[in-house]
Amino acid sequence: MRIIDQHDIDTYLQGTHAYAYRFLGAHLLKNEKGEVISTQFTVYAPHAKEVRLIASFNQYEGWKHVLTKINHQGFYRIEIPGNLEWETYKYEIHTHDGHILYKADPFAFFSEVRPDTGSKVCRLDHYQWHDEKWHKTKKKSYQEPVLIYEMHLGSWQRKYGQYKTYGELAPDLIHYLQDYGYTHVEFLPAYEHPLDDSWGYQGTGYFAATSRYGSPHDFMYLIDQLHQAGIGVIMDFVVGHICRDAHGLSFFDGTPLYEYSDTFHRENVVWGTNNLDFSKGITRSFMLSALTFWQEVFHIDGFRLDAVANLIYYLGDMNQGVNPDAIAFLKQASTHLFKIDDRFLFIAEDSTAYPKVTHPVDQGGLGFNYKWNMGFMNDVLSYFKADPLFRKHHHNQITFSMVYAYNEQFVLPFSHDEVVHMKGSLANKMPGDLWQKHAQWRLLLAFWMTHPGKKLLFMGQEFAGFHEWDVHRELPWEILADPVYQKQHAYFKSLAWVYRNHPALYQYDHKPKGFQWSVVDDKNQSVFAFARYGDDETIIVVLNMTPNTHQTYDIGVPYSGNYQEILNSNDETYQGTGLINPKTLITKVGERGPFKHHLQPRLGPFSALILKYKP
Repeated sequence: MRIIDQHDIDTYLQGTHAYAYRFLGAHLLKNEKGEVISTQFTVYAPHAKEVRLIASFNQYEGWKHVLTKINHQGFYRIEIPGNLEWETYKYEIHTHDGHILYKADPFAFFSEVRPDTGSKVCRLDHYQWHDEKWHKTKKKSYQEPVLIYEMHLGSWQRKYGQYKTYGELAPDLIHYLQDYGYTHVEFLPAYEHPLDDSWGYQGTGYFAATSRYGSPHDFMYLIDQLHQAGIGVIMDFVVGHICRDAHGLSFFDGTPLYEYSDTFHRENVVWGTNNLDFSKGITRSFMLSALTFWQEVFHIDGFRLDAVANLIYYLGDMNQGVNPDAIAFLKQASTHLFKIDDRFLFIAEDSTAYPKVTHPVDQGGLGFNYKWNMGFMNDVLSYFKADPLFRKHHHNQITFSMVYAYNEQFVLPFSHDEVVHMKGSLANKMPGDLWQKHAQWRLLLAFWMTHPGKKLLFMGQEFAGFHEWDVHRELPWEILADPVYQKQHAYFKSLAWVYRNHPALYQYDHKPKGFQWSVVDDKNQSVFAFARYGDDETIIVVLNMTPNTHQTYDIGVPYSGNYQEILNSNDETYQGTGLINPKTLITKVGERGPFKHHLQPRLGPFSALILKYKP
């Protein structure tokens, strides 16, 4: 840690400081021997009349420790002798109109466990990382498999009904992710937030790993262990708006310091939050520093930015116009993060059609390298919720995604948002009885896993259960004692490893050369087929979207020769009817679709076939 200097002040105010956490907040000062001799607190509150420190070490009597205003721009500092690590504190901010605010430190590295809201002095520099091999060997993701497990730390698994710590989660989580073929885990916001029901999306401590599950060092340990196991870590992050809790960043010094000054642009009615104003240099520096902090200090491999539409357009509304300041910030953040690590994942949760979201900044883009394909998610789930006999009237909901598949670099999400608030689990969205629901769930996941684009699935949806996600309880692991659900779980595992082991399913996710329709217009029978191409292999995928059985169905294929079935969702192993293609399929001469050769596989009800070409 170093003392704040004028360069820090100037760049923080100008909006170009990416490391403000190094001098703002609470820091332990050491002598030449490395011994802690004092604790320094620095805070920015330009409109305050006076700033005091209330803390466990001064009996919360602010008059004992009044901060000194170190310059006219509004930075305050106090240095107190001794090592105050783990002590609890807040800033007592006196405003010019006679009010007193009690604020948590915006740059605190740790907080009290909710419902308490105080900050805690915490040092982060003595954790010993062991993930050097991960950082040295990880690759850019574009031609690699990316299968992301989206999860909420507090409701994945619990211990006697209580939260597990980061360290307690580590062994079971890592084993599970490795066993089921996931390449990355994405945590719903794991920084400090006051309300469990917000799922982390209304934060108050953007530099503090939430104390619900342990200390910051415990979170570092979890990330370190994941990296050593070869699993990347993505963090969900909200940069556009802040919650209004009294102890948080909102109206920090009695004025709308980081948010918009005018009520119209500030009020985010949908979420009950305040929108941040990125025309202000301090807002840009604050959020740029927050993103850098998790990348640098916690070794995070990527961010998924929430509600990017709310950044692109004022209030998330196209009719309000483009927000140039927020867009400039996204480009600034992208340039900075990729300069640190060009293998970083910078993912936009964006529901708009704004162009070039995933194009580099120097090519006129926003600078993300991935974008959630919200259109794919909505169209495909809408199709699968329809009565199978009427799916022919919704045919384009399956084909439309390929019209724009290469406009951006996409992640295909089946996320937490789709399995809460009475929307039903993925399996429960499917029409029909239990067998039909599970058969269509298998079919849905096969289409998702083989469609161009990287993959994201919310935790628990790999069970094929009917429970909606509940933030207040762990996943329904008990259903896996039932053989029916064991078979669905086994299917997901088989499907995931087919994806991981076959480059044709991911190598050209973002280039047209990786995909070709074979059957695209059979509306009446609702059958689809397509080829996926890699440098050294060709995969054929066939989808029967109805309960009808076909003893033979003509599928055009690009090459003559043999095709081996490597997965069939209708296999009895997965609770299917057993109508599969156990023998090698041999091509016949005869044009079908765009190809001069064809196969005649058997198609079971609601079945997905994955075939590999063998010359």
